[in-house]
Formats: sequence, structure tokens, C-alpha cells
Amino acid sequence: MSAIISAADVKKLREMTGAGMMDCKQALAESEGDFDKAIEFLRKKGQKLSVKRADREANEGVVLALVSDDHKRGVIVKLSCETDFVAKNEDFVKLTEKIARIALEKFPDNVEGLLAESLEGGVTIGEKVTEQVGVIGEKIELAAYEHLEAAQVCPYIHMGNKAGVLIGLNQDNPAFYDAGRDVAMQVAAMHPVALDKDDVDQTVIQKEIEIGMEQARQEGKPESMLEKIGQGKLGRFFKDNTLLNQQFVKDNSLTVRDYLHSFDKGLTATGFKHVTLG
Repeated sequence: MSAIISAADVKKLREMTGAGMMDCKQALAESEGDFDKAIEFLRKKGQKLSVKRADREANEGVVLALVSDDHKRGVIVKLSCETDFVAKNEDFVKLTEKIARIALEKFPDNVEGLLAESLEGGVTIGEKVTEQVGVIGEKIELAAYEHLEAAQVCPYIHMGNKAGVLIGLNQDNPAFYDAGRDVAMQVAAMHPVALDKDDVDQTVIQKEIEIGMEQARQEGKPESMLEKIGQGKLGRFFKDNTLLNQQFVKDNSLTVRDYLHSFDKGLTATGFKHVTLG
């Protein structure tokens, strides 16, 4: 004999999972009213859909950057989906916020560690994300997680949750917080590849020198000059692509390093993290 599924039970399961009314009713009917089995049913539905949609592009979503109350730690979380419609859904944004707050509290090392953290009711973040695939019907994934520690961490969220930045400063003076935010906005606008020239990967440096030399060769420059020209173009690359050496977007007469020194000669950025959609 089939269990009688009440409207109250359907409502309760919907509140627990965020699944649609008909999905909740079906899950309870399939599990004969057992809530644990009903949730498992929804997760399995999500897993099946995940396999089917594995090759779909999930380029929309929500990026959130949060910092701790003492500004010593910060995290960025990206929960991705297929459509802008889902990305703007209030429940989807709230789920991203929950994940980000757990990330800030637990501070795991990587995405895998974050997925294994408990969300609510003993459900891991990974299980909840899978469950939501079944609920929403789109490919959903925890696509990125970054974390940063510093004397002071300053966050910036760009373009309606489409990008998040963290900047680490070497001084914890609250008077420098706005300067840190300005530098975080610089990262969002100018996409530096490293903090300073010494932080650029050696393979990138070699590639840029080779590109500069080949350009000079195509222009007919003598072989004896190519190395010098390549080094010169590398200097330009550092100015354009390393944060502290970039022109400050709010005042092109200053580099980012100069801008920070205008607040205090010892003030500098110690690191940054940048996550965008797509």
C-alpha cells in the first residue's frame, strides 16, 4: 500500500531541498514518505542529469568574495550554471553565499576540500550541488575557490557578481582599506598575471622574450640586436601585466606601487586572487 503524501510533507521537503513541488511529491511517493530516501532520490536524479549535461557550457553563475571580520582572511567562490536566469535566482545566490561563508569559516585548501565540507543536515556541499542539478535542470558546479591570508585582506565584487577579487596588504591599518579596495578594482579591470616581475613564471618570461625576438626578426632587425630587443619587450610586458608595475587606472601618472606608497612608504600588496565567470 502506497504511503499517503500530504501537502505538508511536500512543503517540508521543498523547504529542505529547494526542489520543485512536483519533484518533491514524486520523491516522497518513490520513497514511501521517507524523507532521507526522498532526498537521496533527488540527489540521484541530479547525478544522472550531471552525466547527461557534462559537456554543456556552464559560463553563467555567481562569484562572491568574502573576508573575515578581522580582515585577515578572504575567500572567493564561483558557483556556475548554464543560464543568466538561474544565476539571478535568489535561491541560487543564497546557496553561493552559504558556500562562501563555510569556505571562510573552514578555510579548506582547495575545491575538493570545500566540496567535502558539511552544508546543513549532514549534507556535504558536493551533495547539495549535485542535488541542485536535479532541482534546477542545468549543469551546476562549484567551479572555483580561492583563499588568501594577509595582514589585511580587501575584497571587491565586480559587475553584479560576475567577478571577485581579493587583495592582501602587508599592514593592517584600517585607514588603508580603501586603498586596498582600489587596487582590487585595478585587478578586476586590468587582469594582471602576477604581483611583481619576480612572481612571473619563468616559462612565461621565456615565451615573451621569444615573441619579442621573433617580432624584431620579422621587422628585419639584425640577429645581434634580437636578444636586447626581446629583453626590452619583456620590460614592457612586466609594466602591462604585473600588478605593482601597472599604471594605476585612477591616475596614470602613478604605478600601483606608487599609489600604495602615497599612503605609507612601507605599504605594499602581498598577493591577490581573481575569479571571473566564463
